[in-house]
Amino acid sequence: MGNAWLVVGLGNPGRSYAAHRHNAGYLVVEDLAGRAPVGFTHSLRLGADVAQTRLTASGDLGGVGDQAAKVVLMKSRTYMNDSGRAVERVAGYFGIKPESVVAVHDELDLDPGRIRLKFGGGDNGHNGLKSIRRHLGTGDFYRVRIGIGRPPGSQAPADYVLTGVPTAERESFDVDIARAGDAVLTLLSQGLEAAQNEFNS
Repeated sequence: MGNAWLVVGLGNPGRSYAAHRHNAGYLVVEDLAGRAPVGFTHSLRLGADVAQTRLTASGDLGGVGDQAAKVVLMKSRTYMNDSGRAVERVAGYFGIKPESVVAVHDELDLDPGRIRLKFGGGDNGHNGLKSIRRHLGTGDFYRVRIGIGRPPGSQAPADYVLTGVPTAERESFDVDIARAGDAVLTLLSQGLEAAQNEFNS
């Protein structure tokens, strides 16, 4: 288990974006903060909302002592396309290397209900990942991808991701968010292979 982790929830700040599919990453880190439980502090200097907790060897948040790994949860206060700027600042402030960064984000090319974890690789057109890669100077960080599926009919992908989840789908979406939180904790406590074996679908 690493000494310190940065879990980045990708999304857009502000109430008007809060329930959008594109804010799945935000929702996961909020879920994790609630499990600790810890609150977020807004930092103008870092350009992010940040919460700190610790993870026990058994994968539980809210641990204490030097044997528990530090976990920093963050939501960028910049928009998705520029989220890497805040990630760079937060990682630098806490002394966290790119290989201990976990980016949690929505994924059009995965059906709803599916989760994928990986280390490195391409950005698949996701502007938040592109921004993180640009500001960290590497793509060698972890990704937890939450499937939201492709838009129906002829709806543009950009419009689809920036719409709220319909009421009929909200319960299953909330389950997906909680499972993605479980996947993050498994990754941090047991490693990538164990998390992939349990959650990749």
